[in-house]
Amino acid sequence: MIEIDGSMHSGSGTILRYAVALATLKRESLHITHIRNKRPKPGLRRQHLQAVEAACAISGGHAEGAEVGSQEILFTPGRTIPGGEFRFDIGSAGSATMAAFTLIPPCLFASSASKITIAGGLFQDFAPSFFHMQRVLLPLLRKMGADLNLRMLRPGYVPDGQGQLEMTVKPARSPLKPLNMVDRGSVEAVNGIALSSHLTEQMVSRRMARRALNLLRDQGFQAKIDEMNDSSAVQRGAALVLWAQTDTGCILGADQAGKRGRKSESIADFVAKSLMQDLDSSATTDRHLADQLIMFAALADGTTRYTIPITTDHVESNLWLVDTILGAKADLDGNLLSIHGMAFESPDTCGCSVKCL
Repeated sequence: MIEIDGSMHSGSGTILRYAVALATLKRESLHITHIRNKRPKPGLRRQHLQAVEAACAISGGHAEGAEVGSQEILFTPGRTIPGGEFRFDIGSAGSATMAAFTLIPPCLFASSASKITIAGGLFQDFAPSFFHMQRVLLPLLRKMGADLNLRMLRPGYVPDGQGQLEMTVKPARSPLKPLNMVDRGSVEAVNGIALSSHLTEQMVSRRMARRALNLLRDQGFQAKIDEMNDSSAVQRGAALVLWAQTDTGCILGADQAGKRGRKSESIADFVAKSLMQDLDSSATTDRHLADQLIMFAALADGTTRYTIPITTDHVESNLWLVDTILGAKADLDGNLLSIHGMAFESPDTCGCSVKCL
């Protein structure tokens, strides 16, 4: 059984999600305590509970103690991950993207393709936005050999949520390939998406885009930002994402969601400043991608190398988890992170002519 103290390092919900994803992959029971111990409201929130329930659903597993507020669970995944079609509803504005993130590794090593629809929040603080996940993380996972796509069916914001994303994942028939992103190179293009829902008259998308374009122009970048005016969301909301692509294949992004009292221009200021800070650091990943890639690098066949702008508590947490659960070691030399993958292959695709258990 895998034993995890959820109060270690960041003490956040990310520890729970990573641990559940990796336990599902390894088909090993997970006992995790002190869940989200360092957060203002410790224990499982609805979005964390849904991630656990989703892992149970895709693997035929079960969880004891899994309820809102619980700080301890015993999660037992099923012995196979068959793939198939699933629908999950967080029931709040909790992050649908983080639930999707939890399911990507198990679905990559399922015995057949998966199609997953998740309802919840797609744009909020303290979670990757749908666009960052779609335009920054997924292209790099595809370079590693992952076959997956992400589509937004409807935006969802705080506090009502009810956004929807659709994710399709085809199983990998061999271990993921490592990434080698040591040289950032030169920025070839900067793109972005300025999204607003039910705010066309206020010109929120245009104001975010124009402000960001001007700020980037001042830094010598000619960007292209698409303006999206949506009327399908259940409430008003907004989000801005920018991403830069380099001639060595690196992608760095930054994003922020709108909220009451947060001006369009303030969103643009924050996003453009964040992207410029990470670019100025000469890192090959942005501050969020730096920790998001760790789990996939740990599963790869070989050593993944990339430079990070800063060492966050999420980076420390995720390195600790892949070492504890997978035995994947890592070295951090200054801002150069090297993760030695353990060449994970699914027990469901071992090549035998009959199902092995």
